[in-house]
Amino acid sequence: MSVDIRAPEEQEGTKSVFKAWLKKLGDPVRADEPIAELETDKVAVEIASPGDGVLAEMLVEPDAEVEPGMVLGRIAEGAAMEKATAPAPAKPEAAAPAAAGRIPPGIRKLLADHGLSESDIEGPLTREAIQAEAERRSKGGDAAPSGVTRVPHDSMRRRIAEHMTRSVTVAPHVTAVFEADMSAVAAHREAHKQGRSLTYTAYFVKAAALAMKAAPSVNGRWFDDRIEIYDDVNIGVGTALGDKGLVVPVVQRTQALSLFEIADAVAELTAKAREGRLAPAEMRGGTFSISNHGTSGSLIAAPIIINQPQAAILGLGKLEKRAVVRGDAVVIRPMAYVTLTIDHRMLDGHQTNAWLTRFVAVLEGWPAE
Repeated sequence: MSVDIRAPEEQEGTKSVFKAWLKKLGDPVRADEPIAELETDKVAVEIASPGDGVLAEMLVEPDAEVEPGMVLGRIAEGAAMEKATAPAPAKPEAAAPAAAGRIPPGIRKLLADHGLSESDIEGPLTREAIQAEAERRSKGGDAAPSGVTRVPHDSMRRRIAEHMTRSVTVAPHVTAVFEADMSAVAAHREAHKQGRSLTYTAYFVKAAALAMKAAPSVNGRWFDDRIEIYDDVNIGVGTALGDKGLVVPVVQRTQALSLFEIADAVAELTAKAREGRLAPAEMRGGTFSISNHGTSGSLIAAPIIINQPQAAILGLGKLEKRAVVRGDAVVIRPMAYVTLTIDHRMLDGHQTNAWLTRFVAVLEGWPAE
């Protein structure tokens, strides 16, 4: 009797690439033991053995693209396990995304095969970086010209590049720019942030969920034969990972959450993202995305690339004090530029402006409904 080893459901907007088998054909395995590795532009994932037995079939090769639910190999169960002569390893934790500070078995083996340690690799600890360092050493030095540092593309960076290129190729991007007076939000945050992680991002997520009532199609997706508009507002929040790129964890059903519930969810997901602990399910199901590029200092970024097949993405600029006119007076207020980049196949200017008008009104009239 045999059991299939299957790829998990992949997160939206990405491709999975098979990286390595962690066992050899005929090796004994235990249920939940890491047996293979996948990598996407979002996260590295170890695939667990579905049962006790021996690795009987290996159906994919390294660097092959993997579809959700695809059969990767098979485990021979039952009597086949009894014939295995190698000692069975202790049962580890169930497979999960590779965490910071924890080297996946396949990466650890590749380092050992090339006589390298983690400290020998500059930048992200990927198979490409390890192989490049091993090749450099085999040639007796770096082939790059003096003063040039060569950084091999890792799989995550390649997948991000493919996803971004596809988005701008298939979708006509149009960006509208508004500005928001953040005085009311700043006052509310100051009065309520004691003892909790109440970031401006939580307010933006809540306001975005409320703005969907003004233009429901913004919370939708484009398909070649239809558009889909969703009741649940599942908002992805772009989280930078330094030179590695970014991931987009999703806060589910934001329309049903309070500001403080959103704040807790954002804090938890952001911490997981930066520690490499995000599960694929936590980046799945997004219907709308937010890019808070202002946290790194930019005032306006346009267009921000849409996370296909979503219809739009919100951009949030740097919060700064500026002189503005209120009535006949010039006053100093905390202001931020906000942008909505749309897929013009699905949305038009009146929907875009209606959404942004409502979004700004919610922020400027806080507390929200």
